[in-house]
Amino acid sequence: MAIPISPIPISVVEETGVELTRRAAIEIPDDYRAGIKDMMTREEDELSRFVLQAMVENWEVAEQDRRAMCADTGLPRYYVKVGNEARVEGGFVALERALRRATAHATHAIPLRPNRVHPLSRKDHNNNVGILAPEIEYSFEPDADWIDVTTVHKGGLFGTDYRMLFPGDGIDGIKRFFLDVMVQFGRRGLACQPAIVGIGLGGSKDTCMVIGKQAACLRTVGDRHPDPQVAALEQELKDLGNSIGMGPMGFVGKSMVVDCHVEVAYTHTGGMPMSVHSFCLSSRRAVARIHADGRVEHRTDPHWFTEYHRREGVE
Repeated sequence: MAIPISPIPISVVEETGVELTRRAAIEIPDDYRAGIKDMMTREEDELSRFVLQAMVENWEVAEQDRRAMCADTGLPRYYVKVGNEARVEGGFVALERALRRATAHATHAIPLRPNRVHPLSRKDHNNNVGILAPEIEYSFEPDADWIDVTTVHKGGLFGTDYRMLFPGDGIDGIKRFFLDVMVQFGRRGLACQPAIVGIGLGGSKDTCMVIGKQAACLRTVGDRHPDPQVAALEQELKDLGNSIGMGPMGFVGKSMVVDCHVEVAYTHTGGMPMSVHSFCLSSRRAVARIHADGRVEHRTDPHWFTEYHRREGVE
């Protein structure tokens, strides 16, 4: 593919960042909304059905009023998938500066709650921008001249756990840890259910945590891993999560896991790291593809886990 003559204007990147942040804060993705409506048809507990219905009605009001769907608007972060032939005006330093400006502007314009503070002094710039905030993660794609920008507004307090398992623990150990985590999330109010749950298996500890969060935030309801063994585990864990007797927001029911996504990474032969990440009932994500000519196309499926992203062998 020929390198474009003109780079993508940095003004387009900033404008897109603001719009993505607005959409993520206000509009529920269609796949998640459909997953909740499907749960409503299967939930037997009357109170849990009422909660699910109230969630749907809240989203509708948020979209009508163009206000954030939840008072806690989470921590805005960005995932940027870059085509190998893409060029940006000012380079990727300019892109990062544009996304930071977009975050600050959107915090006041939408508005979002300014959740980012210094961990010791608690200093707050009142714009969700600070040291390593917002996070910007990258992935690359061959034979492309576009840039995909995804924003995710995930809660930053609880809803995440990690354990170093061992090869001997096997699938049963994975299931046991998953159930332990889901029970604690529900019993102690550490996550807002029902949610998309992401599982990271393998890698080093930091890789395991990263891919687990990406599995929760960057795959859509109903998507299945291309590896049949992993896909079967996803379905089994989803069913397990909905079998423990907890429903939405900790009430009795069987509507805890809208979907379960598992991502894997090759790991040390002596271990099996595992992370569990619960997104939340405000499944806040929005995506835009910025083409080489400056055109912007919005969608809600990040298409983050491509064949190239999951490549296994030597090319």
